[in-house]
Amino acid sequence: MAVPLFNIAPDLTVSRLCFGTMTFGEQNSLPQSFLLLDKAFNSGINFFDSAEMYPVPQRAETQGRSEEYLGRWMRERKIPRDCVVLASKVSGPSGQMTWIRGGPKCLDAGNITEAIDNSLFRMQTDYIDLYQIHWPDRYAPMFGETEYDPILQFHSIDIAEQLDALGRAVDAGKIRYVGLSNETPYGVMKFLHYCQMWTWLSKDSIFTGIIWSILDKKLAAHHWQIHTTYFAEILIVGWLNAVIMRGILYVIWIYWVSLLAYSPLAMGILSGKYFSPDGGPADARLNLFEGRYSEGESRYNLSNTIVKNATKAYIDIARKYGLHPVSLAIAFVLKHPLVASAVFGATKLWQLQQVLDACKMELNPEIIADIDKVHTTYPNPCP
Repeated sequence: MAVPLFNIAPDLTVSRLCFGTMTFGEQNSLPQSFLLLDKAFNSGINFFDSAEMYPVPQRAETQGRSEEYLGRWMRERKIPRDCVVLASKVSGPSGQMTWIRGGPKCLDAGNITEAIDNSLFRMQTDYIDLYQIHWPDRYAPMFGETEYDPILQFHSIDIAEQLDALGRAVDAGKIRYVGLSNETPYGVMKFLHYCQMWTWLSKDSIFTGIIWSILDKKLAAHHWQIHTTYFAEILIVGWLNAVIMRGILYVIWIYWVSLLAYSPLAMGILSGKYFSPDGGPADARLNLFEGRYSEGESRYNLSNTIVKNATKAYIDIARKYGLHPVSLAIAFVLKHPLVASAVFGATKLWQLQQVLDACKMELNPEIIADIDKVHTTYPNPCP
């Protein structure tokens, strides 16, 4: 069964599975990456996600390789540019990744423009279809944080400046659409607020059409629309952070913002491989990079009893119905009416096949009811 498609904009159709490439250049060599990309593309996946900081765990020696591998694959396989949808991201402020523009210190116009140009060079392409701010240029609880601490707030670049830089890149033909990743409901609303003001101010503005679905259907031909990448449903029993996700879902429903759900397999936890007697394969991400990948480990902590019990309950559901837990996880995420595409990762061909199998899976009411029961018991396993 071919991977189904979804229109996230008038002239942008993506596969409902988006292949995330953050293992390319670290866990996956160039030949391995090519084989995975070949299988994904030949199976109907046209949507590929990367970022300037990838692969992970991030380090200076490998930074940018994921984009490079993706670009080399397109060039060497002679893939027509209009047959793929490329997504990438600009890194926000970071005190760790000093090799990326000195930190980067902020997401001002100069940083955004430089990041776009570097990504275009690495991917050997003239334009990026969907370009996202990887995380906000301001303090916001994320990556395992559960409470807002006002002491951690810092001076941030105004959203208007960020949108202006992105808009000029759109106007120059470097990017087609703009997205937000790891954003809060407040952040999404603030971006939309600025876009709405500019659209009202001038019908000839480079921002015209960013919320075409709200203001005027006739603006659909223009080149702007916000997309939000956020946490997928984890442990198949609820959104990563129930409170935040309720807000995000409301915002995207009201404003017709497309939701790209990432980490639908919770870094492989939902496969059940970490519950084997030996703790899972040595080359599984949480084993291979133990102690080196704080962002991932902070979200998916297997020593947490609630996480462990919720995962096991979900795996029992898959076993009960004779389904593979990976396929069930992906199918459940895709079932959500507001999810445009699920961003997944795979390091092996058989793992990719398990994800593809989700496209032919029908979830009956009994399965959903069982999942809902687990969600009631563990409503927010990975905040």
